[in-house]
Amino acid sequence: MQHLEGLNDKQKEAVLTIKGPLLILAGAGAGKTKTLTHRIAHIVHEGVSPSQVLAVTFTNKAAKEMRDRVSTLLEHDNLMGRGLPFVSTFHSLGVKMIKDHPSVFNTKKHFSILDQKDALRLIKASLVDSGFDPKEFEPKKAMGIISRQKGLGNTVEEMRGNVQSAVEELIVEVWDKYEKKKKKEDAFDFDDLLLLPMRALEENKVLRDFYRKKWTYVHIDEYQDTNEVQYRMVLSLIGPDKNICVVGDGDQNIYSWRGANLKNILNFEHDFSGAKTVLLEQNYRSTKNILSAANNVIEKNTKRKKKTLFTKNKEGELIHYYTARNEWDEASFVGETIQKLIEEGATPKDFAILYRANFQSRILEEAMLSSSIPYTVLGVKFFDRKEVKDVLSYIKAGLNKDSLSDVARIINFPKRGIGKVTIAKLFAGDGDSLPVKTQIKIKDFYNTLGKIGEAAENLEPSAAVLLAIQKSGIENEYKTGGTEEDFERLENIKELITFAKKYDEIEDGLSLMLEEAALASDQDTLTLEEKQSKDAVKMMTVHASKGLEFPHVFIVGLEQDLFPHRRGDSQTIEESEEERRLFYVALTRGEQKVYLSRAVMRTIFGETKLQYPSEFISDIPEELLDATEYEETYISSNKKDSGGDSFFDSVVYLD
Repeated sequence: MQHLEGLNDKQKEAVLTIKGPLLILAGAGAGKTKTLTHRIAHIVHEGVSPSQVLAVTFTNKAAKEMRDRVSTLLEHDNLMGRGLPFVSTFHSLGVKMIKDHPSVFNTKKHFSILDQKDALRLIKASLVDSGFDPKEFEPKKAMGIISRQKGLGNTVEEMRGNVQSAVEELIVEVWDKYEKKKKKEDAFDFDDLLLLPMRALEENKVLRDFYRKKWTYVHIDEYQDTNEVQYRMVLSLIGPDKNICVVGDGDQNIYSWRGANLKNILNFEHDFSGAKTVLLEQNYRSTKNILSAANNVIEKNTKRKKKTLFTKNKEGELIHYYTARNEWDEASFVGETIQKLIEEGATPKDFAILYRANFQSRILEEAMLSSSIPYTVLGVKFFDRKEVKDVLSYIKAGLNKDSLSDVARIINFPKRGIGKVTIAKLFAGDGDSLPVKTQIKIKDFYNTLGKIGEAAENLEPSAAVLLAIQKSGIENEYKTGGTEEDFERLENIKELITFAKKYDEIEDGLSLMLEEAALASDQDTLTLEEKQSKDAVKMMTVHASKGLEFPHVFIVGLEQDLFPHRRGDSQTIEESEEERRLFYVALTRGEQKVYLSRAVMRTIFGETKLQYPSEFISDIPEELLDATEYEETYISSNKKDSGGDSFFDSVVYLD
């Protein structure tokens, strides 16, 4: 029974506990995914049908890893013939429910999922329709307020009943028009994929009983990251047997700004009486010194379930703490240190540079360029690239011609001589008033969509993508363009065909492919880069690094009010403790060596200020730190002009 092999005592305890509510508090690098997948395999081994097991996580990357591991375990124990559990993200779970019960959600088979940019476009149009100037009231602000309301489980009708200000009145009016525009396109935004299934589960007993009977064993990964809607969705899915297992770590709750509620994991034993708790404290990732620093930092927090990470790994090197003269000196230190280690045998992909705020990346990028070190900046998603979105829009519009967001995107790309005025008349139902030549162009466009839609319905996903690239004219557009950018875009759409191939043998594969593309996270993009063997230093915010690990980790900008970040004059205890959790997450990304750095002087928003050391530095015992200060050696590299063509050769482009 492979699923019981290679587990430590606590992991095995969690795996063997399959009845009733179970809380697995898993510290960073403690093998939570291994424990979760082995537990699922054990449930199946005990005679439960795989189709009765549900596992939900937050990213496609995590879901795929979990699915692959479960498949391997079941195959090894000759249990693959019984099928596989349903493993997905929360958003994919919502999509499945909508697809399984279209009548409940008043939709069609091929509905559209709006990405952030498409949703913002509809919000902006709704503002204009309401008589407001988008320059005076930012569409992003309106979208943020609407998203927060949905994240709390509210609808526009409920907000209308509790309006307390002129701004809220504006939001209700815009939100109402936004919902109508989505309805017209048969489209859902990301928040809808959670809110609508949650409301349906709570209000529709038949639907709720259907899923409780379907999934009698429920697993939730990263439970500390669940928001109000996800939390209520989970409660609705749990039947009377209360066979729920949640895995999480309150010390890694760092997403309150997008609704994650720490109380969900802290109150689990209250929500499910008789719950068993298992602590996974043995870390398999980091050295003793890194863990000792992390433990000392996080124990200062009061709103947590106590646990202390330990490891059987080696003591490891001390944590290097560098005090830089300014941000240029800090960036040079990072670049020259990485360059030296690469010369000694490390590879660029062994390194991660983590920062608290996105603006910090610019100077760090210049340092990488100056040292001719290849790098990628996590944050530009593969599926956000123009050429990729264009191809996907052709396919989506072919399947759902009511998706005006997709039609508007592609109707004049490649150029057909169809302008904005023409599109406005067409969408207003006034197409008959257009010139005959224009009507012919529009008819040809919709004929092309018809052919692509037919291919999408009948061909394998990879073949459908290829046909869309060819029939749309996109392939010819980039082939004849002749520029380096055109060539790169052509390479990206070819990569989209490769991506589609993995869905060729899956039932309803194209639909699943479109769903995954719509819901892809930054880390999923990182996975695509790894498949393309891009050996480059990874640069990202600490928030984006969660779940990742690297041999060498640089944590920069450790200055008071930058990290920990402070937005106003005061900071609540909850905000302060979340910043500490964020630093804890950053430290525990490191496997072998962690570098900390700060600048004595830093220019932020054009103003140069004296910076004080982050309070987090004083939380780490001095004996764990190898502290050095700026020297002229590092100042020599503070040049804005790198010189030479190699300046650009060292970049791995994401867009």
